Amino acid sequence: MADEPLVLGIETSCDETGVGIVRGTTLLADAIASSVDEHARFGGVVPEVASRAHLEAMVPTIDRALKDAGVSARDLDGIAVTAGPGLAGALLVGVSAAKAYAYALGKPLYGVNHLASHICVDQLEHGPLPEPTMALLVSGGHSSLLLSTDITSDVRPMGATIDDAAGEAFDKIARVLDLGFPGGPVIDRYAKEGDPSAIAFPRGLTGPRDAAYDFSFSGLKTAVARWIEAKRAAGEEVPVRDVAASFQEAVVDVLTRKAVRACKDQGVDHLMIGGGVAANSRLRVLAQERCEAAGIRLRVPRPKLCTDNGAMVAALGAEMVSRNRAASDWDLSADSSLPVTDPHVPGRSHEHAHTHDHDHVHEVSKENLYS
Repeated sequence: MADEPLVLGIETSCDETGVGIVRGTTLLADAIASSVDEHARFGGVVPEVASRAHLEAMVPTIDRALKDAGVSARDLDGIAVTAGPGLAGALLVGVSAAKAYAYALGKPLYGVNHLASHICVDQLEHGPLPEPTMALLVSGGHSSLLLSTDITSDVRPMGATIDDAAGEAFDKIARVLDLGFPGGPVIDRYAKEGDPSAIAFPRGLTGPRDAAYDFSFSGLKTAVARWIEAKRAAGEEVPVRDVAASFQEAVVDVLTRKAVRACKDQGVDHLMIGGGVAANSRLRVLAQERCEAAGIRLRVPRPKLCTDNGAMVAALGAEMVSRNRAASDWDLSADSSLPVTDPHVPGRSHEHAHTHDHDHVHEVSKENLYS
C-alpha cells in the first residue's frame, strides 16, 4: 500500500448511485448516476424505483469511476460503502455490490455512516478536518448539528430536526408553488429575484424555552402554504419570487443562527456545512457573514460534493484505513436508521485494519476473482 490509501466508495442511500475514488484526501474520480428524473413525476423519491435504478447503474458507474481515476480495481486498498442511514432497499444494493467487489478483489470492506461521510468529504476540498469541528448537515432527509472530535470514532449529535427536514420543506413549498421537483435548486433560483423581507414567515424553535440546537420546519411549511392559499382564495396573484425568498430566508436564518450558537457554546472555532441544502447560495452567504462576525472559520465544500456522492464515502473509508480502524465483517448489512454515533460498522472480531492481512477476507478471494 502506498503512503496514502486508495479507496473506492459506493453511495446508494437515496436516488443517487455515487462511486468515488480517493487517494488519501485527493479526489481522483466522482461518478454519479441519478434517478431523480424518474421520481419527478411522483413529486418525491419512490424507494422501489430508486433501488432498481441503483441495480442498473452500479457496475457501469464503478467502471466509469475506475476509468476516470486511471486505476485498476486491483490497485485499491479498500472498498467503502454507505451502510446507513437511508432507504433500506437502496442501501442494500450498495452494500451487496461493495461486498461482492471486496470479496472478489480480496480487499477490506468498510461500512460507513452516511452523515459522517458528509462531514468527511470536506477533507477533499480543504484538507484534514480540525478536531473538533462542528458540522451542520442539511438535506432532504435530515437537518443535524453534529460535533466531530474524531470523524472515524467520535461524532456526537447536538441537535436535529424534530419534524420536516429543511430539504423536505423546500420540496413541499416548491410543490405548492407549482415549481416542480426537486425544490431546493428552483426555490434558490426564484429567491434571487425576490425580496427576503417581503413576508414575515415564522422561525421555528427560536424561543427562549425551545431546544437550543433542534430544528422544526413543519410550522413554517404550513404557514407558507396557508399564505399562498389565502392569496389564491382572494383571487390575487401569488408573488412567487417574494414567497421563495422569504421562505428561504426563514430556513437559512434558523440554520445559521443555531449553528453559530452551538459553536460558541461548545468553544469550537470551525463550522462545516454539508448535505444537499448546503448548495443553497443564500445559506452560504449568510453562514459566512455570521461566522466572520463570531470569529468562526467556515468550511463548505463545493456544491457537487455537498449532495450525495461516492467521493464522500471514499473519503471516510480512506480515513478508516489511515487510522487503522477495523474493517467490517462479511455479514455487514444495511441499517436504515444507523445512528451518527456509529461513524462506521466494524467487524466484531477485528481490532485493526491491515490491508495486507485481513483474516475476514476468505482465502478464495486472494485468487482475485475480479477481471
